[in-house]
Amino acid sequence: MAETQAGRRERKKAQTRQALSDAAVRLFAERGFDSVGVREVAEAADVSLSTLFKHFPSKEALVFDLDADVESALVAAVRDRAPGQSVLHALRDHMVHTRTAVRTDDPTFVLVESTPALRDYARRMWLRHEETLAATLAEAAGLAPDASAVTGLARFALEAPSIARASEDPPRTMRDLFALLEGGWATTPLARGGDRSGQGG
Repeated sequence: MAETQAGRRERKKAQTRQALSDAAVRLFAERGFDSVGVREVAEAADVSLSTLFKHFPSKEALVFDLDADVESALVAAVRDRAPGQSVLHALRDHMVHTRTAVRTDDPTFVLVESTPALRDYARRMWLRHEETLAATLAEAAGLAPDASAVTGLARFALEAPSIARASEDPPRTMRDLFALLEGGWATTPLARGGDRSGQGG
């Protein structure tokens, strides 16, 4: 019985968070981020202002309701990878499945890209994810959290989606980017024939 009640409470919390985030994105898209107050968002979602702040610590956070879930999924992709699967391939598969579906014409994406405060918040959010991912990679590899191998891979994994989303085939581009990281520049056509004779490095 207790488990059923706990599950119901969690579902209710999730529904409230979703309602608040949906209302915020709709109002921000219609009138602009700076023109909408958090009280208006709470009223649109039919909850109190105190309830809003229980779920979201700031106005900007309303747009990023899956922040914690995204970070948890990154950690799980590394820690819970299949036996024998490399960390690189686990990250590649995770990013292909989760980060290439977001289109550049998605309303939330457009809202964030057109709002300086939201772009800044998103950048800080991804830096937090980067630190967490680097620590997880270091744990998996037995390296220090500030080792260039883990900090570089964490940065690469979180920046790659912005390149993939701008292409005609985001999943393929994401795989190509990870293949470049895995195989190195020497495996690319540019390395084989792109450097001028006598000037290649």
